[in-house]
Amino acid sequence: MDGIIVKGIGSFYEILSGDKEYTCRAQKKLRRISAPVPGDHVRFEPGTGEEDGWLEEIYERKNQLIRPAVANVDMLVLVLAPVPQPDMMLIERLLLCAAKEKIQPAIVVNKNDLNSSLPQQIREEFSDSTLSVFSTSTVSGTGIDELYMALKGKLCCFAGQSAVGKSTLLNALCGLNLETGGLSRKTERGRHTTRRSELLIANGLKIMDTPGFSLFETISIDPQEVPELYPEYAGFADRCKFQPCMHDREPGCAVRAAVEHGGLNPVRYERYRSIVKEVRDAWKERYH
Repeated sequence: MDGIIVKGIGSFYEILSGDKEYTCRAQKKLRRISAPVPGDHVRFEPGTGEEDGWLEEIYERKNQLIRPAVANVDMLVLVLAPVPQPDMMLIERLLLCAAKEKIQPAIVVNKNDLNSSLPQQIREEFSDSTLSVFSTSTVSGTGIDELYMALKGKLCCFAGQSAVGKSTLLNALCGLNLETGGLSRKTERGRHTTRRSELLIANGLKIMDTPGFSLFETISIDPQEVPELYPEYAGFADRCKFQPCMHDREPGCAVRAAVEHGGLNPVRYERYRSIVKEVRDAWKERYH
Protein backbone atom coordinates (compact mmCIF):
# COMPACT_ATOMS: atom_id res chain seq x y z
CA MET A 1 0.00 0.00 0.00
CA ASP A 2 1.01 3.64 -0.50
CA GLY A 3 0.67 6.35 2.11
CA ILE A 4 2.23 9.41 3.73
CA ILE A 5 4.10 9.45 7.04
CA VAL A 6 2.22 11.48 9.64
CA LYS A 7 4.74 11.15 12.47
CA GLY A 8 7.54 8.96 13.75
CA ILE A 9 8.31 7.82 17.30
CA GLY A 10 11.55 5.88 17.59
CA SER A 11 11.46 3.17 14.93
CA PHE A 12 7.65 3.30 14.63
CA TYR A 13 5.84 5.40 12.04
CA GLU A 14 2.21 6.39 11.68
CA ILE A 15 1.25 6.22 8.00
CA LEU A 16 -1.94 7.68 6.54
CA SER A 17 -3.42 5.83 3.59
CA GLY A 18 -6.84 6.95 2.48
CA ASP A 19 -8.68 7.85 5.69
CA LYS A 20 -6.97 5.21 7.86
CA GLU A 21 -3.71 5.29 9.82
CA TYR A 22 -1.34 2.33 10.10
CA THR A 23 1.55 1.78 12.52
CA CYS A 24 4.64 0.42 10.82
CA ARG A 25 8.25 -0.33 11.66
CA ALA A 26 11.02 0.74 9.33
CA GLN A 27 13.52 -1.91 8.34
CA LYS A 28 17.04 -1.17 9.61
CA LYS A 29 18.52 -1.19 6.13
CA LEU A 30 15.96 1.45 5.12
CA ARG A 31 16.78 3.68 8.11
CA ARG A 32 20.50 3.43 7.31
CA ILE A 33 19.91 4.70 3.78
CA SER A 34 17.62 7.58 4.76
CA ALA A 35 15.68 8.01 7.98
CA PRO A 36 11.95 8.33 7.23
CA VAL A 37 10.41 11.70 8.17
CA PRO A 38 6.90 13.16 8.26
CA GLY A 39 5.76 14.10 4.77
CA ASP A 40 7.49 11.14 3.12
CA HIS A 41 5.43 9.28 0.53
CA VAL A 42 6.05 5.60 1.17
CA ARG A 43 5.16 2.04 0.25
CA PHE A 44 4.33 -0.22 3.18
CA GLU A 45 2.96 -3.61 4.09
CA PRO A 46 0.17 -3.23 6.69
CA GLY A 47 0.23 -5.45 9.75
CA THR A 48 -2.15 -8.29 10.48
CA GLY A 49 -3.99 -8.62 13.77
CA GLU A 50 -1.93 -7.11 16.58
CA GLU A 51 1.30 -7.15 14.54
CA ASP A 52 2.67 -3.88 13.17
CA GLY A 53 3.27 -3.43 9.48
CA TRP A 54 6.56 -2.75 7.71
CA LEU A 55 7.69 0.37 5.90
CA GLU A 56 9.31 -0.93 2.72
CA GLU A 57 10.20 2.03 0.49
CA ILE A 58 10.51 5.82 0.62
CA TYR A 59 9.59 7.41 -2.69
CA GLU A 60 11.77 10.17 -4.12
CA ARG A 61 11.46 13.45 -2.21
CA LYS A 62 10.97 16.76 -3.95
CA ASN A 63 12.66 18.47 -1.01
CA GLN A 64 13.74 17.85 2.57
CA LEU A 65 14.45 19.96 5.63
CA ILE A 66 16.85 18.62 8.25
CA ARG A 67 15.56 20.78 11.09
CA PRO A 68 12.64 20.59 11.31
CA ALA A 69 12.96 17.06 9.87
CA VAL A 70 10.19 16.96 7.25
CA ALA A 71 9.88 16.28 3.53
CA ASN A 72 7.84 17.25 0.44
CA VAL A 73 6.90 20.69 1.76
CA ASP A 74 5.16 23.27 -0.45
CA MET A 75 5.32 26.23 1.95
CA LEU A 76 7.51 26.96 4.97
CA VAL A 77 5.57 29.19 7.38
CA LEU A 78 7.82 30.96 9.88
CA VAL A 79 5.91 32.12 12.93
CA LEU A 80 7.19 34.88 15.20
CA ALA A 81 5.57 37.08 17.83
CA PRO A 82 6.33 40.15 19.97
CA VAL A 83 6.95 37.79 22.91
CA PRO A 84 9.40 36.09 23.02
CA GLN A 85 11.57 38.66 21.25
CA PRO A 86 11.87 37.63 17.58
CA ASP A 87 15.11 35.87 16.66
CA MET A 88 15.55 37.29 13.17
CA MET A 89 18.78 35.38 12.55
CA LEU A 90 16.81 32.17 13.11
CA ILE A 91 14.31 33.43 10.52
CA GLU A 92 17.14 34.17 8.05
CA ARG A 93 18.64 30.69 8.48
CA LEU A 94 15.27 29.04 7.88
CA LEU A 95 14.68 31.23 4.83
CA LEU A 96 18.07 30.12 3.51
CA CYS A 97 16.98 26.48 3.90
CA ALA A 98 13.70 27.21 2.13
CA ALA A 99 15.49 28.87 -0.78
CA LYS A 100 17.99 26.00 -1.02
CA GLU A 101 15.17 23.42 -1.15
CA LYS A 102 12.96 25.56 -3.43
CA ILE A 103 10.18 25.87 -0.84
CA GLN A 104 7.87 28.88 -0.89
CA PRO A 105 8.41 30.83 2.37
CA ALA A 106 6.06 33.05 4.36
CA ILE A 107 6.24 34.84 7.69
CA VAL A 108 3.37 35.05 10.17
CA VAL A 109 3.58 37.74 12.84
CA ASN A 110 1.31 36.24 15.48
CA LYS A 111 -0.08 37.87 18.65
CA ASN A 112 -0.41 41.23 16.88
CA ASP A 113 -2.74 42.29 19.71
CA LEU A 114 0.41 42.60 21.88
CA ASN A 115 2.28 44.86 19.43
CA SER A 116 0.41 46.22 16.43
CA SER A 117 3.54 47.85 14.94
CA LEU A 118 5.66 44.67 14.65
CA PRO A 119 3.97 43.36 11.46
CA GLN A 120 4.78 46.61 9.61
CA GLN A 121 8.37 46.51 10.89
CA ILE A 122 8.81 43.00 9.52
CA ARG A 123 7.22 43.97 6.20
CA GLU A 124 9.67 46.86 5.86
CA GLU A 125 12.67 44.62 6.58
CA PHE A 126 11.56 42.25 3.79
CA SER A 127 10.17 44.90 1.43
CA ASP A 128 12.85 44.11 -1.17
CA SER A 129 11.71 40.48 -1.42
CA THR A 130 8.53 38.80 -2.64
CA LEU A 131 8.05 37.22 0.79
CA SER A 132 4.46 37.25 2.09
CA VAL A 133 4.08 38.60 5.65
CA PHE A 134 0.82 37.85 7.48
CA SER A 135 -0.40 39.45 10.69
CA THR A 136 -2.59 37.34 12.99
CA SER A 137 -4.15 37.26 16.44
CA THR A 138 -6.04 34.31 17.85
CA VAL A 139 -7.46 36.64 20.50
CA SER A 140 -9.20 38.99 18.06
CA GLY A 141 -9.30 36.61 15.08
CA THR A 142 -7.41 39.12 12.92
CA GLY A 143 -5.80 37.66 9.80
CA ILE A 144 -6.87 34.04 10.40
CA ASP A 145 -9.10 33.83 7.30
CA GLU A 146 -6.47 35.46 5.07
CA LEU A 147 -3.80 33.03 6.29
CA TYR A 148 -6.16 30.07 5.85
CA MET A 149 -6.72 30.91 2.17
CA ALA A 150 -2.95 31.23 1.58
CA LEU A 151 -2.32 27.77 3.08
CA LYS A 152 -5.17 25.91 1.41
CA GLY A 153 -4.11 23.33 -1.15
CA LYS A 154 -0.48 23.23 0.00
CA LEU A 155 1.46 21.00 2.38
CA CYS A 156 2.71 23.63 4.81
CA CYS A 157 5.33 23.38 7.53
CA PHE A 158 5.03 25.66 10.58
CA ALA A 159 8.32 26.47 12.30
CA GLY A 160 9.72 29.02 14.71
CA GLN A 161 10.71 29.71 18.28
CA SER A 162 8.94 28.15 21.24
CA ALA A 163 5.96 30.03 22.70
CA VAL A 164 5.16 32.11 19.60
CA GLY A 165 1.70 30.53 19.55
CA LYS A 166 2.03 27.97 16.75
CA SER A 167 -0.29 25.43 18.40
CA THR A 168 -2.89 28.08 19.29
CA LEU A 169 -2.72 29.34 15.71
CA LEU A 170 -3.18 25.81 14.35
CA ASN A 171 -6.17 25.32 16.64
CA ALA A 172 -7.77 28.43 15.12
CA LEU A 173 -6.94 27.42 11.53
CA CYS A 174 -7.80 23.74 11.74
CA GLY A 175 -10.47 23.61 14.42
CA LEU A 176 -8.26 21.38 16.58
CA ASN A 177 -7.60 21.24 20.31
CA LEU A 178 -3.83 20.93 20.47
CA GLU A 179 -2.18 21.33 23.86
CA THR A 180 -0.82 24.83 24.24
CA GLY A 181 1.17 26.75 26.83
CA GLY A 182 2.73 30.11 27.47
CA LEU A 183 6.29 31.14 28.09
CA SER A 184 7.98 29.70 31.16
CA ARG A 185 9.42 32.55 33.25
CA LYS A 186 12.14 30.29 34.58
CA THR A 187 13.49 28.94 31.28
CA GLU A 188 11.98 31.44 28.79
CA ARG A 189 10.86 28.48 26.71
CA GLY A 190 7.44 27.28 25.74
CA ARG A 191 5.50 25.09 28.15
CA HIS A 192 3.47 22.11 26.85
CA THR A 193 4.73 22.71 23.34
CA THR A 194 5.08 20.39 20.35
CA ARG A 195 7.85 17.82 20.90
CA ARG A 196 8.07 16.20 17.47
CA SER A 197 7.11 17.00 13.90
CA GLU A 198 3.64 15.80 13.00
CA LEU A 199 1.43 16.16 9.92
CA LEU A 200 -2.01 17.50 10.79
CA ILE A 201 -4.83 17.13 8.26
CA ALA A 202 -7.99 19.00 9.24
CA ASN A 203 -10.44 21.62 7.99
CA GLY A 204 -9.12 21.29 4.44
CA LEU A 205 -5.50 22.02 5.43
CA LYS A 206 -2.34 19.90 5.55
CA ILE A 207 0.09 21.36 8.07
CA MET A 208 3.32 20.10 9.61
CA ASP A 209 3.49 21.17 13.25
CA THR A 210 7.12 21.19 14.40
CA PRO A 211 8.90 21.67 17.74
CA GLY A 212 9.88 25.20 18.64
CA PHE A 213 13.58 25.85 19.03
CA SER A 214 15.95 28.66 19.87
CA LEU A 215 19.14 27.42 18.20
CA PHE A 216 19.60 26.52 14.57
CA GLU A 217 22.90 26.01 12.79
CA THR A 218 23.34 27.40 9.30
CA ILE A 219 23.33 24.69 6.65
CA SER A 220 26.69 23.67 5.22
CA ILE A 221 26.79 24.91 1.63
CA ASP A 222 29.35 26.43 -0.69
CA PRO A 223 29.55 30.14 0.26
CA GLN A 224 29.29 31.04 -3.45
CA GLU A 225 25.70 29.74 -3.36
CA VAL A 226 24.51 32.22 -0.74
CA PRO A 227 24.02 35.28 -3.02
CA GLU A 228 22.02 33.10 -5.41
CA LEU A 229 19.60 32.27 -2.57
CA TYR A 230 18.76 35.97 -2.12
CA PRO A 231 16.81 36.75 -5.31
CA GLU A 232 16.21 40.38 -4.24
CA TYR A 233 19.93 40.99 -4.84
CA ALA A 234 19.94 39.45 -8.33
CA GLY A 235 18.89 42.68 -10.06
CA PHE A 236 22.01 44.42 -8.79
CA ALA A 237 24.53 41.57 -9.13
CA ASP A 238 25.28 42.18 -12.83
CA ARG A 239 26.52 45.66 -12.00
CA CYS A 240 29.06 44.49 -9.40
CA LYS A 241 32.71 45.14 -10.31
CA PHE A 242 33.77 41.56 -9.54
CA GLN A 243 32.02 38.43 -10.78
CA PRO A 244 31.00 36.45 -8.90
CA CYS A 245 30.46 38.88 -6.02
CA MET A 246 29.56 37.89 -2.47
CA HIS A 247 28.08 41.37 -1.81
CA ASP A 248 30.07 41.50 1.39
CA ARG A 249 33.49 43.18 1.33
CA GLU A 250 34.24 43.53 -2.38
CA PRO A 251 34.95 47.03 -3.78
CA GLY A 252 32.53 48.19 -6.45
CA CYS A 253 29.66 46.04 -5.13
CA ALA A 254 26.32 47.24 -6.54
CA VAL A 255 24.35 45.58 -3.74
CA ARG A 256 26.30 47.39 -1.03
CA ALA A 257 25.91 50.65 -2.97
CA ALA A 258 22.13 50.08 -3.16
CA VAL A 259 22.03 49.59 0.61
CA GLU A 260 24.02 52.79 1.20
CA HIS A 261 21.70 54.81 -1.08
CA GLY A 262 18.45 53.44 0.33
CA GLY A 263 17.66 51.01 -2.48
CA LEU A 264 17.84 47.94 -0.23
CA ASN A 265 16.91 47.47 3.41
CA PRO A 266 20.06 47.88 5.58
CA VAL A 267 18.75 45.82 8.52
CA ARG A 268 18.28 42.69 6.45
CA TYR A 269 21.55 43.31 4.59
CA GLU A 270 23.48 43.18 7.89
CA ARG A 271 21.83 39.83 8.64
CA TYR A 272 22.83 38.69 5.15
CA ARG A 273 26.46 39.55 5.92
CA SER A 274 26.24 37.56 9.16
CA ILE A 275 24.87 34.59 7.22
CA VAL A 276 27.74 34.84 4.73
CA LYS A 277 30.25 34.78 7.60
CA GLU A 278 28.54 31.78 9.23
CA VAL A 279 28.51 29.85 5.96
CA ARG A 280 32.16 30.67 5.28
CA ASP A 281 33.17 29.51 8.76
CA ALA A 282 31.10 26.32 8.48
CA TRP A 283 32.57 25.59 5.04
CA LYS A 284 36.12 25.94 6.36
CA GLU A 285 35.39 23.59 9.29
CA ARG A 286 33.51 20.91 7.32
CA TYR A 287 36.44 18.47 7.23
CA HIS A 288 37.75 19.15 10.74
